[in-house]
Amino acid sequence: MQTRRGATVALAALTAGLLTGAFPGPAVAAATPTATPLPLTQVADVVSAGDRVFVSGGRSSTDVVVTSATGALVGTLADLPGPTDLLLSADRQTLYVALPSANAIAAFDTGSLIESARYDTGAGECPSSLALTGRYLWFGYGCDQWGGNIGRIDLGRQPARVTTGLSTGSSYYGAPLLAAAGQNRSVLLAGQTGLSPASVYAYEIGTGGTLGAPRANEFMAVGSNLRDIALDPTGTTVFTASGAPYEVQAFPFADISTPSATYQTGAYPNAVEVSRDGSRIAAGADATYAPDVFLFRPDGTALAQFELGDELSPGALAWAPNGARVYAVSYDWTGANPATLHVLPVPAG
Repeated sequence: MQTRRGATVALAALTAGLLTGAFPGPAVAAATPTATPLPLTQVADVVSAGDRVFVSGGRSSTDVVVTSATGALVGTLADLPGPTDLLLSADRQTLYVALPSANAIAAFDTGSLIESARYDTGAGECPSSLALTGRYLWFGYGCDQWGGNIGRIDLGRQPARVTTGLSTGSSYYGAPLLAAAGQNRSVLLAGQTGLSPASVYAYEIGTGGTLGAPRANEFMAVGSNLRDIALDPTGTTVFTASGAPYEVQAFPFADISTPSATYQTGAYPNAVEVSRDGSRIAAGADATYAPDVFLFRPDGTALAQFELGDELSPGALAWAPNGARVYAVSYDWTGANPATLHVLPVPAG
């Protein structure tokens, strides 16, 4: 898609105003969407700690860019070898950064922006996705085809203990996507990427951080070309965004066979994120000249949609902790312009 950088903010605002009014109930945004060019051309992930937002540049980058809650640039975590997935601790005081190029995971204080720890995951592991359940920091890893697996860092030990090869009963083509539930430390979700049809695996976490035998989805239920996964805060609902079907889907964690709800995004869904309280779903699509980001209630009722002006980076959605904003990161596929952080207001009601 050809970039339209000069019109991005105005177009997002106009689209939000026109489209949110089309849905029933209160849907007037409290503020106008904003867009901030970033010192990155590609992005891997975005998370919000409340007063600060972090955007990673991916395997070809060395930076995690830091902004204010409103998108103003405030700093950079520099000299990092290929930062990809980002994860915040429950208290939002620690940022974990996956560094597949260094076979490591770094931890930063979100206030001081100082690196507080670096965990070696072992040679040839390439940790690329992160999830947290209490004292256990999980990582999906894999450098080679069919070399994917799940590892765990026990943060409750001093020094922290790293364990790999935990995904018994399931094989991963590459590093699996991981998701955990904010209010439930006993479940973990893993997604198989790179294969069609796609699959997800639901794990129960046992004593000492052991993973039980995984429960997989029914054949073709998830669709093809899996791009993102999520869990609701209670860990009872699975969300998937796949290239097809052309909608984000929700499934019961206990039975990933028939969707319990769907969220209409149009072609090529590539992101899904659940608000901290579970009351809203943000979904994204790899759209061209069409809305990229969509907000829903859990039952599938549409609340708002936004056109970003460029392509939404896969998985690059994040909720503000208070649910008042959604952060989305777009990029110019030609590489001619910088990636952009969009701050999207959430309608009331």
